Order: sequence, then structure tokens, then C-alpha cells
Amino acid sequence: MTDNPVTITSVTSQYATQVAQDLELNTKEQERIGAELSALQAQLRILQDDQNVLHSIQKTLGSRPATAPSTPEPSTSLPQQASGKNTTTRRAPSKTAAKAPSAKKTTAQAKKEKAQSAEPKAATASAQPTLIALIRTHLDQQKEPRSAAEVTSALAQAHPQRTIKSTVVRTTLENLVAKSQAHRSKQGGSVLYTSAAVQAATEKAPAPVLPQTEQDSSKREKAGAVSS
Repeated sequence: MTDNPVTITSVTSQYATQVAQDLELNTKEQERIGAELSALQAQLRILQDDQNVLHSIQKTLGSRPATAPSTPEPSTSLPQQASGKNTTTRRAPSKTAAKAPSAKKTTAQAKKEKAQSAEPKAATASAQPTLIALIRTHLDQQKEPRSAAEVTSALAQAHPQRTIKSTVVRTTLENLVAKSQAHRSKQGGSVLYTSAAVQAATEKAPAPVLPQTEQDSSKREKAGAVSS
């Protein structure tokens, strides 16, 4: 005996929906980890630059005691001229040593500020909700069934910075139906979707009670129909 073609098609559709959802979740997770990795790499580069600057300063400070003293040469010049030469020799290295670390610190500080400005952008990208969460939240807020096109239009208006395609929305809605997180119904030629919570609340709602005057009128109509 061969399997029913309708059953095979339904199972294939469910598998395709599940695979599409898993791919979307995988892509979102890769984007989140990639953003965190970029921020960490930027911090690592800043630390490496700071390390190079500190090494340079350390070398400058370590070589200063060895180069500062100068061997006095025998001279017949006046004491004032000798003291003037020593003063000139001591001042030159101090100016050079003071300028080099300041320039390197400025460059390292600029890189650090650039990396810090990039971190909030990466955090914002990773904090965005998934499409499944947006669709589920939108359905929970609706009291009446909505089509896939209506859900797509509403989400596109609420989140203009995101690219939302109707085919992906329809596939996600079908996946929610398969997981019993949404209810699907048909009205004419349209397929409508309702949140499972809203559908359950609608089914549990009690039937409307007619006012006393309408009940009396209904009883009189029934009595007149029986007498005639």
C-alpha cells in the first residue's frame, strides 16, 4: 500500500518550515556572536596598542640614566662656559622624551574612543528581537484574525529598519501553527491566523445573555407560533 500523497505533502511542508526556522535562528545567533567578537577584537587591539606605548615609554625611561651623564672633557675654558654646555646637553633629551610618549598616547586614546563608540552599535544589533518573537507578540495584541500580508505590513511599519518579507512571515506563521502557538482559519479564499491565547480566550467566553425584555418577546413569539 502506498502512503497518502496529501499526508506526505503535509509532512514535507512541516519539515521545510522547521528547517527555515532553524536557519533563521542560526543566522541570528551568528550575527550576535559576530558582533560580540568584533567588539572583543577591537578591545584586544586597543590593549595591544597600549602595550606598545608602555614598552616604548619603558625603554625611554630605562635608557635615560645611561645617556644623561656625560664624561667631562679637560678644558681650559672658563667655568661659566662649561656649565652652559652641560645645561644644553641635559635639556635636549628631556624635550624629546616628553614629546614622543604624548603623541603615542593621543593615537592610542583615539583608537580606544573609536572602539568604545562601536560597542553600543554591536550591542544594539544583538539586542534586537527575532522575527518569531515579533510575529507572536503582534498576534497576541490582535483580537481578530490577521492574514500573512496584514502581519507583514504591520511589522514593516513598526520596524522600518528591518527587511521583513511576506514569504518568511507566512512560513513563520505556519510554523507557529504546527507548534500549537497560533490558530489557522479560512475565510473565503483568505487564510487567517490568530494567537493561540486569543483563540482560547474566545472559545472560553460565555454566550451573550439577552435582556429580560428580549427574552419575554421571544417567549411570546414562540407561544403565538404554537397557538396558530
